[in-house]
Amino acid sequence: MWNLPQGIAFDNYVEAFSKLSPFLWNSFRMVIPAALISSMIGSINGYIFAKWKFPGSDIIYPFILFGMFIPYQSILIPLVRFMNAIGVTGLAGLAMAHIIYGIPITTLTFRNYYAGMPQELLEAGKLDGADMLGIYRLILLPISIPAFVVVLIWQFTSAWNDFLFAVVLTGNTDWPITVALNNMAGSQIIAWNVQMAGSLLAALPTLIVYIFLGRYFLRGMLAGSLKG
Repeated sequence: MWNLPQGIAFDNYVEAFSKLSPFLWNSFRMVIPAALISSMIGSINGYIFAKWKFPGSDIIYPFILFGMFIPYQSILIPLVRFMNAIGVTGLAGLAMAHIIYGIPITTLTFRNYYAGMPQELLEAGKLDGADMLGIYRLILLPISIPAFVVVLIWQFTSAWNDFLFAVVLTGNTDWPITVALNNMAGSQIIAWNVQMAGSLLAALPTLIVYIFLGRYFLRGMLAGSLKG
């Protein structure tokens, strides 16, 4: 029979946090660099493809976007072999995988965002003596906050919730929170109260990100960063 709880207790959360805190830290160590680096690379790519067309750009750009349609499962074996060959394993290898996989969507987002910027901004920068990087750093980058919020939230959520890459590329001490939560359940008896508390703790960072940055996420989309 199910009964109402007799009182409020936080023992389950204390136990779940004590078991998951090292892996929670692993997730932060992996997700934050992956989101920042992939967003920065995507911003530079988007700027180049939107404002500085070069011979072959119309061919290279679709090839970059094609990466969005490659399933994780189809590249697991070559990915593991490549990471082992270059000696990048554990959290570093997992972060690199998410950086590379995030470049297509971040490039698309920033390219569409910068394409909506008036060309007069670049012309004004050229008249003031700014070169290609100067225009990006001094003119476009400061007004790219809405697009950065969109891609940072997207990349943070995608990397944080990933399980497949994480379980393949990391070992026992490098597990992110998703893998650790899956392995917290015992093989014989599952403490569902602790498991559910751990699930809430694992979801809490993404929830906090959306609570504090959700309005900026919507503003970025309305500004055209996700328009085709």
